[in-house]
Amino acid sequence: MADRQGIICPVGTANTPEIASAATALAANEARCSWSIQNLGQNALFVRRGSGASTTVFHHVLKAGTANDDGTGGSISEEAGVVYDGIITIAGTSPRYVVTEMTA
Repeated sequence: MADRQGIICPVGTANTPEIASAATALAANEARCSWSIQNLGQNALFVRRGSGASTTVFHHVLKAGTANDDGTGGSISEEAGVVYDGIITIAGTSPRYVVTEMTA
């Protein structure tokens, strides 16, 4: 089981990766131990911890790649310490990203 203080978090499963464009990157998940999002598109990607991400309401902006899927787009992750386990939403023009979630 995940330690809610982030001290110990044995990982049991990871989601199946796929390129996504949906506004909800991750649903709330109390078993979440870590998460990451990488921008795969050619436009900025706006990330919000919570619902309703937009280009004016966000926590992080991930830089665009030079071409789709070239690996140069920005990324964000939480893998240690306090890991947010609520909904994570995204916004942007033609969003294209991959998300990873590890759970206990």
